[in-house]
Amino acid sequence: MHLSDLPGVPGQEDAVRDFVLRELQGLADEVRVDALGNVIARRAARKAKKDDRVERVMIAAHMDEIGFLVRFIDDRGFVRVQALGGFDTRNLFARNVTVHTRSGTLPGLLTPGGKPVHIASPEERKKIPEVREFFIDLGLGAEDVRAQVRVGDMVTLDQTARRVGNLICGKAMDDRASVFLLLETLRALKDTAPRHEVIAVFSTQEEVGLRGAITAAYGVQPTVGIGLDVTLAVDTPGVAPEEAVTRMGEGIGIKVFDSTMISHRALVDEFWDLAQERGIPAQLEVLPLGGTDGAAIQRSRGGVPSVTLSLPTRYIHTVVEAVQVDDLRAGLSLLLAYLQ
Repeated sequence: MHLSDLPGVPGQEDAVRDFVLRELQGLADEVRVDALGNVIARRAARKAKKDDRVERVMIAAHMDEIGFLVRFIDDRGFVRVQALGGFDTRNLFARNVTVHTRSGTLPGLLTPGGKPVHIASPEERKKIPEVREFFIDLGLGAEDVRAQVRVGDMVTLDQTARRVGNLICGKAMDDRASVFLLLETLRALKDTAPRHEVIAVFSTQEEVGLRGAITAAYGVQPTVGIGLDVTLAVDTPGVAPEEAVTRMGEGIGIKVFDSTMISHRALVDEFWDLAQERGIPAQLEVLPLGGTDGAAIQRSRGGVPSVTLSLPTRYIHTVVEAVQVDDLRAGLSLLLAYLQ
């Protein structure tokens, strides 16, 4: 849960990267950080038997979370923001935020401009504001704000991750849950070399266009790509069953399609068959809109056969993103079954 609490918007994933580097000690044969800040950890394959085909498998989970950058400070000290990632502004009203400056952090209040409900007209109450209408109140005068805050400073939403029944909820399960899954995969391989060479990539800037995974894939030159990310589990009231995409507690998602990639059919079949043979809960996933690092790997160089394993997640892109512990276990089991 600590991973979810760490701050790290696209391009400023430093705290998450430092955590990952500490956790990787003793888990990989080689660890490096590339020019875009991706952490790349290599685990060598075991000695191949005759006729064995050893793949170079790149597995990517992104470190960044949706958030904001400071873009303007007005004459009264109110801070305007630039969104980094896709927000549903209905979930942004009256939020506690933190502005991360070069000299430290400042607590702030994020809310849209306009009248409170007490004096708003019926039409004004129904309006859904755009991100550009939101501002941060730091409780300071303009001079104090300008002395401490500058354009480009990172802004993160405040939320402490917690257990809710069988769910783990927090502001950045997308995609820190998959970062955890990838670390646990390497931990499980610590004393047993995998069948395939594993290149674990903890990527940057996914939420603004899969950028880190693109450059990492060009450098790594994998023969197989696996994205690890979250996907919609809208198995909640008010949503038709056919729109759920995945269902919480029914296992790891094996992506067939999203708006950035069609997974390699042979890999989909291989992962599905493995899940059936090993009794690992799994479900096939078709996501109408959205994308993952799997697409970045797939499109690199001359093309790479790729698939994404998806964690069913409720309330995506809010501060209470929720994953289920059994689905996490299923994802770990299926990934290890393939690699071993």
